[in-house]
Amino acid sequence: MAEATAATTPDPAAIAALKHVGLVGGLTETKVSCAALGDRLDASTQTASRRLQTLEAAGYIERDVVGDGQWVRVTDAGEAALRAEYADYRRLFESDVDLSLRGAVTGGMGEGRHYITLPGYADQFRERLGYEPFPGTLNVDLSEESVRRRGEMAGIDAVPIDAWEDDDRTYGAASCYGVTLVAGDDRYEEVHAIVPDRTHHDDDQLELIAPERLRDALDLDDGDAVEIRVAATTRADAAGEEASETEAETEVA
Repeated sequence: MAEATAATTPDPAAIAALKHVGLVGGLTETKVSCAALGDRLDASTQTASRRLQTLEAAGYIERDVVGDGQWVRVTDAGEAALRAEYADYRRLFESDVDLSLRGAVTGGMGEGRHYITLPGYADQFRERLGYEPFPGTLNVDLSEESVRRRGEMAGIDAVPIDAWEDDDRTYGAASCYGVTLVAGDDRYEEVHAIVPDRTHHDDDQLELIAPERLRDALDLDDGDAVEIRVAATTRADAAGEEASETEAETEVA
């Protein structure tokens, strides 16, 4: 688990601009006029320009301004944001939508053991995940397709791990997604993918935690192919369950 840092997240209006850029030129480089973009967004040219600046600052697009417009390319981070929007709509209109990511086991830097065992994290893991993780993470290098699909995790409900601090420093927040790890005919159900709240770095790798050492439990070595099946519980599902529980408690009272 790497140290988390603050992330810059564009607001919904900027994401709407990103969608329109994608619709005009797909995910390849395309020429964009702020006036034309403003018309699509029902906004002024200046507003459209500001939204492109916001997307560029967040790393969602790259721009090359020329005399009669600008060439814009959606970055990998921007594609991930669009995939997250896509995943939200799929889960709104479709049922039983699962996310499956594939990759290969790889060695880590040893940082996972340090962070997982820190008291501020360990206490939250026990309370919110229901188990004490093995002191270390299993690192998985994602396939090219899975790197692109990873952004869909943003539409899935996660267990929050709050930021905390000790006498020396502040440690960042993270999100834990319930997953099933599959290796050949074997699987391990009680696994969480832990994603620090940070900017879009290292999206090609995912870190997993579990009550046991996953390498031993599934007899894994570096290079072994694995599948990570992310539980398809959405934020809307979780909100609905919470509302139902509240209504039930009210009826009992």
